[in-house]
Amino acid sequence: MIHSLTAKLDDIFGFEQASAHCDIPCKIYDPCTAQVAALSVIRFIDLINELGEKDSLSLAEKAQLSRLVREKEIHAKKVKDEIVVIWGDYFKQPQFEAFPDISQLVHNIMLTGSACKQHISRDKAILLLSLVNEFAEAFWSTKGVAVYTATCPYPPSETVVYPKLA
Repeated sequence: MIHSLTAKLDDIFGFEQASAHCDIPCKIYDPCTAQVAALSVIRFIDLINELGEKDSLSLAEKAQLSRLVREKEIHAKKVKDEIVVIWGDYFKQPQFEAFPDISQLVHNIMLTGSACKQHISRDKAILLLSLVNEFAEAFWSTKGVAVYTATCPYPPSETVVYPKLA
């Protein structure tokens, strides 16, 4: 009903058509959100494994375990969501030519993100961060921005690729 009403108004007034090509503001892409989410997955797995070392869990610890698992899965999905938006909205023919294996890398991130949701393997989470770092390095290269690696200053204290913005 609303559609037919606006169509009739458009027939009368001839509104100028508007269009957009993406779902976020143009040129605002940054893999750092995916990197932080990947670091969070590692940290949640570390905390889950610490609880797993106990002989028995109190009710409060069981509740904490439930929350940690939930957050691990949310953050693994966030990694996937953030990467697929950049890959789908930002990467175009010039970027694909510069990085012909980028689609395979994104696919590997999707698979590894799913594995992190399904398991509590620190190795899988470390691989996820490594793949996201590789994606970040490619992304910044397409922008002509140099990168460096550093250990993040908070747990889980893993290596992250950062843009040199100075």
